[in-house]
Amino acid sequence: MRAEKQIINSEYLARLNASPFFIVVDYRGLKVGPITELRKRLHKAGAEMRVVKNSIFRLAAKEAGVADLGASLTGQLAVVTGQRDVASAAKVVKTFSAEFDKPKVRFGYLKNQRLESADIIALADLPSLDVLRARLLGVILAPATKLARVLNEPGAQVARVLQAHVDKGAGV
Repeated sequence: MRAEKQIINSEYLARLNASPFFIVVDYRGLKVGPITELRKRLHKAGAEMRVVKNSIFRLAAKEAGVADLGASLTGQLAVVTGQRDVASAAKVVKTFSAEFDKPKVRFGYLKNQRLESADIIALADLPSLDVLRARLLGVILAPATKLARVLNEPGAQVARVLQAHVDKGAGV
C-alpha cells in the first residue's frame, strides 16, 4: 500500500477506534452546500461526517475489529462517527434526509454490532439521552415525593383548621 493510502487508512482507523459507533450513508446526488449544512448539524450533535474511499475504509474497519464489510461498501459513501450519543447523530441524519431526500442510511455499527437502516431510524426516533435520564429520575423520585406529601398532609390539615378558626374569629 502506498504511503498516502497508509496515512488515510490510519486516519480512518483512529476515527473508528475513537467512536463507539459509525453510520454509513450514501451521499450520491448531494451538492456541496447541503453536505456542508449536514456537517454543521452533525457537529452540533457531537458527530462528524467524512467521505471515505471504500477500499481503504474496508481495510480500516477490518483492522478495527469490525466484521468484514465486503460488498456493503459500494457507491459514494460517507461515514458518520462521534463521541456522544448514536441516537442524536441518527436523528440529525434522519431529519436531514427527510428535508433533502438524501443521504440514504445504508447501515451502521454500535460497539461492533451491525445495525441495519431500519435500526438506525428506530434509534433516531428515541428521545435524547438527557430526556431519558430525566424520565428515569422522575420515576425514581415519584415514590419519595408521594411519601413526603402523605407525611406532610396531617400538619397541613391542622394549619388549615387553625387558619379557618382565626378567620372566623376575626370576622366577628
